[in-house]
Amino acid sequence: MYLAGSNGTGDIGFAPVAHWPHHYLDDGPCQLLVTSPDQRIRIGWFGDDFELWKITAAQEAVAPPRWTATFNHVSPPELVAALTTVLAQDYATSDPYENGRFLANPSVYWSDAVQPLLDAGWQLKRTYGFIDITAPDGLAGVEIDTHREGPGEGPGSQFITLWAGPRGWGTRTEAVFTYRTPSHLIAATAAAMTKSAPVVRERHMIHREMEHLVTLTPFVPLAAPRTSRSPTPLDVRRTAVTEAVRRAARAPRTAADLRVMAAQSRTTTPAQKRSAVLPPTAAAQTPVASSPRRPGR
Repeated sequence: MYLAGSNGTGDIGFAPVAHWPHHYLDDGPCQLLVTSPDQRIRIGWFGDDFELWKITAAQEAVAPPRWTATFNHVSPPELVAALTTVLAQDYATSDPYENGRFLANPSVYWSDAVQPLLDAGWQLKRTYGFIDITAPDGLAGVEIDTHREGPGEGPGSQFITLWAGPRGWGTRTEAVFTYRTPSHLIAATAAAMTKSAPVVRERHMIHREMEHLVTLTPFVPLAAPRTSRSPTPLDVRRTAVTEAVRRAARAPRTAADLRVMAAQSRTTTPAQKRSAVLPPTAAAQTPVASSPRRPGR
């Protein structure tokens, strides 16, 4: 899934917070802003920027962000949905007058934020000031900056970066979390990277340099069920006529009818006689035999 790339829309990422207020800002770089009812959580969609998603949480609506998470334009929206799902749950269970879990201090143990990856067998490598965790296929990983110990949220204060795909503008997924992001939110996003369930993409959404790295399975949608319609006046008339003809064909013959048929049999040709005896529906269905063509002289 982490190599699937973006599907070009934010529907999946916004689905968990679809009931929150939506603000359409077509004139600015942020085209859609979805906020919690008290506006402490903000989820921005920047449709034309490299950083496609920007998610922040603050102690008050007008306070500076306590933490920030960004997803670039290649990031699968399923990763964003993993984060927004937990955010919606945290907000629903929070006290409006107290800090909810979405504002909790991160764990003092960096491993709590990436434990799902370690449990999945991703490889750990330590270097001075950094920790790298890499997927078994080498095509995804996590970079943790252990140098940063202060609470700053200014430029350059990134702490954990989830990545996937080869380096390149159209191939590398990057999700960056700043230092004070609660550990359980990062862990929820990291857990989504271990999922092997297929996701739906159109062929043109897969970068040509990624086609040999993913498994593409054609998907044929099921046919839509037929919907019943009310009969039209013409349908009703046709049904009535058909039933009347059937009843007439099955009706018993009276003595007068038999006398008329006997008189007709004395005055009609054999071909007409056969046609008169047949019910109307059968006569209409009897094919007319073509006369054999005489050989030319």
